[in-house]
Order: sequence, then structure tokens, then C-alpha cells
Amino acid sequence: MTKMDEKVNEILGLNSLPEEQKETKEFSPPVKREEDDKKADVDNDYKYSRDNYYNLVEKGQEAIQGILDIAKEGQHPRAYEVAGQLIGQVAQTVDKLQDLQKKLKDLKELPKTANANIKNALFVGSTAELQKMLNKKTPETKAEKIKENEIIDGKSEPSE
Repeated sequence: MTKMDEKVNEILGLNSLPEEQKETKEFSPPVKREEDDKKADVDNDYKYSRDNYYNLVEKGQEAIQGILDIAKEGQHPRAYEVAGQLIGQVAQTVDKLQDLQKKLKDLKELPKTANANIKNALFVGSTAELQKMLNKKTPETKAEKIKENEIIDGKSEPSE
């Protein structure tokens, strides 16, 4: 307890607790991060995100209940406005939780539905070779291959 807390307690006439009864609270995250080495990072992240969203929704519901109690007692329009905003934020968190489910499903289905077609293939050769390959016309004899290579290399015989 700080000196300021002690002075406030003294002014208000509150008894301070003996040292052995005082709680020392250290900060701990509301959802502990637990990683399972057997699972993929995607699964670990999903579980952690899901636990955080559940925690946020629960805290939001508690806050909504508290602000609604205040709004009922005070009948002040601002309290109702805050309650409405808080309800909207909790609803958005629930939507994010549902989106998380969809994203995980998409991530797990991605490898199964990957397209096996090759889109960017590189052909090294002349346009004549490419045309023959596309038309499925390949030279069948060794003589034709030699003649084709001579034409491609520019060593063709002069025509008579």
C-alpha cells in the first residue's frame, strides 16, 4: 500500500489490514499462453486467440451488467449511451470470434484445394521448336533432328 492509500484510508476512517493479510498481486495476463509443441503454430495461435475472445466477451458482459445497473439507478442518458456502445463492442467481439473460426477453416483447407496446374513455365528454345511442341510434331528420325538443328543454328543449305 502506498502512503497516499494509507492517508486516504486514515481520512475516511478505514482500518488498514495487517501486513500478513495484505495481498500482493502481480500482473498476470487474463489468459495464459500455453503452447503445445505437438501442434502447429496456427493451432496454438487459434487456441490463444479464441481464449482471449472468450475472456473479452465475459468481461464485456460483466461491464454491461454494471453500466445497466448504473443507468437504471441514475436514469441519466449518458449512462444508457455508454451501455449501448458497450453492447455494440461486445457484439463486434463475438463477430470476430466467428471470423476466427472461418479463417482457421480456410487455412486448413488451403493445402487440400491448392491448384496443381503450372502457371508460369519457362520454355528455352526457338519459336519453331515451340510451335512443333505445341502441335505435337516432333522429328521422328535422326536425319530430321540434324536437319532441324542446322536450320535453327542458321547453317541451312542453300536452296537450289
